[in-house]
Amino acid sequence: MVTSAALALEPATSIGYVMKVQGEATVSIAGTTQSATIGTPLYVGSVVKTGPAGSMGVTLKDNTVMSFGPNSELTLDEFLFDPAQDDLKLTAKITHGTLDYISGTIAKLKPEAVQINTPTGTIGVRGTHFLVKVD
Repeated sequence: MVTSAALALEPATSIGYVMKVQGEATVSIAGTTQSATIGTPLYVGSVVKTGPAGSMGVTLKDNTVMSFGPNSELTLDEFLFDPAQDDLKLTAKITHGTLDYISGTIAKLKPEAVQINTPTGTIGVRGTHFLVKVD
């Protein structure tokens, strides 16, 4: 039997990494914010944010690629990637800024499992590439 204390000590598994950064960009998880650099790991619950002249590109474990323009903020709410078990899900929320999205394996195997939420609606991914801007 595994105790909840032992579970709390297990490190979370990263779901992706920062692959490109220009200008001011940060990654926050559980209230801790750090400057984004190439190789910064991303986890479920991570918030990626860019400043007024910042941009950032991230790649998730299923090869989903997301690029953010200036003044962008996105939270990675859910990520399940176990194709052998048909456990596939990607949910994220962009509150402002721009997102250029290129589908990875999750969207190719199970398009209905990918959702990008905005303040005014939800984007259901049925293709492989889109751009969204939230003011």
